[in-house]
Amino acid sequence: MSNPTAPSNTIPGSTTLAAIRVKVRRLTLSPSTAQLSDVEIDEYVNTSVVYDFPETLRTFNLRTTFTFFTNPGQDVYPTDIASFGTNLSALSNPLYNFQNKYLTIHPPVYCAGRQLLYTQSQQHFYGMYPRINALASIGTQGNGVTVAYTGVVNSLAQVVPPGLTQNYALIQNNVLMSSVGVQGAGLALADVPVIDAIGNPTLIGNLYDVNSGAYAAAKATPPTVVLANNTINYLTGVFSITFPAAPGIGVAINSQTIPTQRSMPQSMLYFSNQFTIRPVPDQPYRINFEVFQRPTALLTAGQSPELEEYWQFIAYLAAKKVLEDRMDMDTLLLIMPELKNQEALCLRRTIVQLTNQRAATIYAENMQNGGSDFQSGSGFF
Repeated sequence: MSNPTAPSNTIPGSTTLAAIRVKVRRLTLSPSTAQLSDVEIDEYVNTSVVYDFPETLRTFNLRTTFTFFTNPGQDVYPTDIASFGTNLSALSNPLYNFQNKYLTIHPPVYCAGRQLLYTQSQQHFYGMYPRINALASIGTQGNGVTVAYTGVVNSLAQVVPPGLTQNYALIQNNVLMSSVGVQGAGLALADVPVIDAIGNPTLIGNLYDVNSGAYAAAKATPPTVVLANNTINYLTGVFSITFPAAPGIGVAINSQTIPTQRSMPQSMLYFSNQFTIRPVPDQPYRINFEVFQRPTALLTAGQSPELEEYWQFIAYLAAKKVLEDRMDMDTLLLIMPELKNQEALCLRRTIVQLTNQRAATIYAENMQNGGSDFQSGSGFF
């Protein structure tokens, strides 16, 4: 007689994409590939895994820490694809396509181990860090003929006390060179930063006629080549501009900029799928925060979900989509109770995990930010 207490050598059931395919076929009454091909099943499965699953269940194991690094002088960090240009090296940038790889971000946010003020309100953020333009003449007036001018923007970017490092700069994407033409039409050149090989803005920005197609194209796909006659150096303020028409005789030519002192960031805004940092960083800093990541698609027959226990829930989600497309509501109603049961089973691990931590209240232990290492919760206790 076998010993009932002896460990079992039975191999657990398969949890791979191949097993999910079999389950979907059984649930949808589609035993033949002529009725439902593996390619079609995989499409239903991965639609369920990548899009439906994370919005249905935010499980504990999908929450992780995300890290990116600031770039000196860069205050805005996009999270789409287009903003990084077409260079394949941009794929190595952790923020490349962040908005699709991760679902939500969660405070606290840390910079170099120090907690930042985090907000999703522009009103709150720019109330603390106003975007007030410094309007100044470049020192030259129009003569009705000349269209090209060079010089240095008259701002704090050029005021550096002796012996100190240059930490003043102009905020990118906020430079405007303006005047009025001979016929009374407005002349305006706006900046778009030139990006490097991995999609980070450089210290040089190109200036474009705001009414031109080139400006719209540069906003959609950032430039990688510096223009010959329309540039601004964000660090030194040195500019070279060429207006599309000559400024009028005696008409002022102005710069509109936002000078700033670069230093360690203290606050971060997340809005419109991009991060904005203030103060503008003076060097690379590590930024950390928690995110919910999107589940990985199942691309091979032998691949399993992040947690193997998800496989049946994924199969039911995929079968639900198949039946919806077939308008087979009778069979769909039959599988719905078990789909909800599988959903509850998948959520169970997260529920139990979260019960290990009490709900945060104002009376709970509070580690003060800043100050000594003991106050900042650096691990000395």
